Amino acid sequence: MEEYFNSHISNFKYTALVVLVVVLLVLFTRFLSKRLLKKSREKWAHDLSPSFNIAQKLLTILWVVLGLIAISFIFVDEGKYSLLNDNFKLVLYLGVLTVLTIIFAAALNLWFKHHINKRIHEHEDPTNLKFLRYVVVSSVYITGVLLGLLAFPSLHGVAQTALGGAGVIALVIGISSQEALSNVIGGMFIIAFKPFRVGDVVAIDNTIGGEVTDITLRHTVIRTWQNRRVIIPNAIINKERLVNFNLDEEKCCEYVEVGISYDSDVDLAKKILREECEQHPLILDNRTKEEKQEGAPMIRVSLIEFAESSVKLRAWAWAETYGKSIQLKRDVFETIKKRFDAEGIEIPFPYRTLVIKGGEKLPKSVEK
Repeated sequence: MEEYFNSHISNFKYTALVVLVVVLLVLFTRFLSKRLLKKSREKWAHDLSPSFNIAQKLLTILWVVLGLIAISFIFVDEGKYSLLNDNFKLVLYLGVLTVLTIIFAAALNLWFKHHINKRIHEHEDPTNLKFLRYVVVSSVYITGVLLGLLAFPSLHGVAQTALGGAGVIALVIGISSQEALSNVIGGMFIIAFKPFRVGDVVAIDNTIGGEVTDITLRHTVIRTWQNRRVIIPNAIINKERLVNFNLDEEKCCEYVEVGISYDSDVDLAKKILREECEQHPLILDNRTKEEKQEGAPMIRVSLIEFAESSVKLRAWAWAETYGKSIQLKRDVFETIKKRFDAEGIEIPFPYRTLVIKGGEKLPKSVEK
């Protein structure tokens, strides 16, 4: 036993040294990860724990795998040292490249988030930065993958062509579907022509309405009034009819419409409708100077339709934003109902006259 130990003492020392180096690298990786994570939180006020945890785990696995490869030199013939050495370099290259790609992408993402929040805080438009963040971070990952392909001789041509410039476009077209490309191009059109921006209130084809919260390479995210997130592919949203309530001017005119019976006093109803709109705290005086000098009323109220069982009145009520106009309309409906009840103005139910063939004519009755 002693003779065996003495004859392999160098191998034991080599193995112990490799294990010690691996342990030290693992401990150093954990220490460095915690240190960098703490500094990033203090400087940027963002949590990078997921990215750092992934990088730390990958590095830990890398050190262990490299240690096992290094120890395996003891058990193979010298003729295979070259193969092990190539495998060692390949694993080291891919491991370090993967970790650097993740860390670099996370750092860029953190930088973009910081400046996006800064723009939002300063009430500036963050749309371009949000979209650019997805482009840059995606480019980092794609570049990392292509650099990884360079490690394999059989894939040198593909990687070099893709990294050459125009090859990137050719590679993307080759591996992407037509729909995916349409969404990416649609997102670029949105950023270039800006039919809407992050933070705008929009309505799409009169079915979906809410605030735009994000524009990515693939889709646009809209937060509805029920606080639901609607994900719409960029290629689709570019084809839809879209109303932007924040484009150019934010002030909004809301139609406040109400029907009264034919027997009710139209002038009194118009007066009540005008007063309730004018008294609302969210009302916006949209009259020009000339209209004010001429004594034009703040709220224009008109009879717009003779319906089957009611006379329809409309008030044009202005507010600073679309959201305020909706709140104004709902509040005014409530106060108008109370005023109409107090003043004896009827908001009628629909009336129908039914005639039965072969029988006598029925009197008017309220349809239920």
